[in-house]
Amino acid sequence: MELWQILVLALVGIAAGWLNVMAGGGSLLTVPVMLFMGIPGPVANGTNRIAILAQNVTAVTAFRRRGYSDFKLGMSLAAAAAVGAIGGASLGVHLDGAWFDRILALVMVGVMLLMATGQDKIKPSGGETQAKNLLAGHLLMVGAGFWGGFIQIGVGFILMPILHRVLGLDLVRVNMHKVFIVLVYTVVALFVFASQLELLWWTGVGLAVGNSIGGWLGAHTTISHGESLIRRVLYLALSAFIIKLLFF
Repeated sequence: MELWQILVLALVGIAAGWLNVMAGGGSLLTVPVMLFMGIPGPVANGTNRIAILAQNVTAVTAFRRRGYSDFKLGMSLAAAAAVGAIGGASLGVHLDGAWFDRILALVMVGVMLLMATGQDKIKPSGGETQAKNLLAGHLLMVGAGFWGGFIQIGVGFILMPILHRVLGLDLVRVNMHKVFIVLVYTVVALFVFASQLELLWWTGVGLAVGNSIGGWLGAHTTISHGESLIRRVLYLALSAFIIKLLFF
């Protein structure tokens, strides 16, 4: 890729990192933009993991600095997710061409429906600091890891209900465990993609820098009704991406 394309993707990464904090769905921007630049689907899918890895390193560090960490539970959940991620990434490596575009478009439609109906939001009531239903939570985490390894997009909408509704954790610990789980299984998924495909590492670094900056900006953004505005813009962008993927 040329330097200007990497710079553009870094800017997209800033928007993606911001969206991940403010509203979620940052990968819904980065992966389609890479596809539009002519990057093959599996390569874009794998390269995106470099930015996801960097973003979650930053997030885990931030939680630890604020005194939020639970290595024992987090590592066992992440290990279960990593098992699923191996299978998911192994499938994602071979999902090429039109089929990748179609599945991505369907995923984007599903995420849009979740966002539009409010089902992606986790209510703050009922959460605790101690986990329950550990067996069910770990089994479900294998499935979440499979999806994360396969395509990553929308995995937060799977992880948060498992952590909050099944394991019964409060929202602070939901996010604390979520970023750690994604960090661990992303290492595994990235290894699978890198071992079988020629990833665009400089492109991934550009995205990673953008995602990190965007995440920092999003954490410090306190604009009134900011999330509502961002979601409207995201709906328009997703609609354009879906039309492009399915019909052009």
